[in-house]
Amino acid sequence: MKKVYANLLGEWVDLTADDECVMGPRFVAPSLWWEENAEIWSPNKKEEHTMYQLDYVHIRYKGKDYRINPIFIQIVED
Repeated sequence: MKKVYANLLGEWVDLTADDECVMGPRFVAPSLWWEENAEIWSPNKKEEHTMYQLDYVHIRYKGKDYRINPIFIQIVED
């Protein structure tokens, strides 16, 4: 079984343990997000040097929305 972990505000949490958690541009369960290509937001062309142009993953976890860099996601297989 694969588990999807994310570092949210300095704490690593198991996103797959929360049945309400969704992520990615289509807001799917973490395990489905991973199985279906692990989509992230990434602009085709970066025109400005701002935080808005950085790649990110949208995560809704325990009623809060997070926008994190993909480097803060880990996949662990049991």
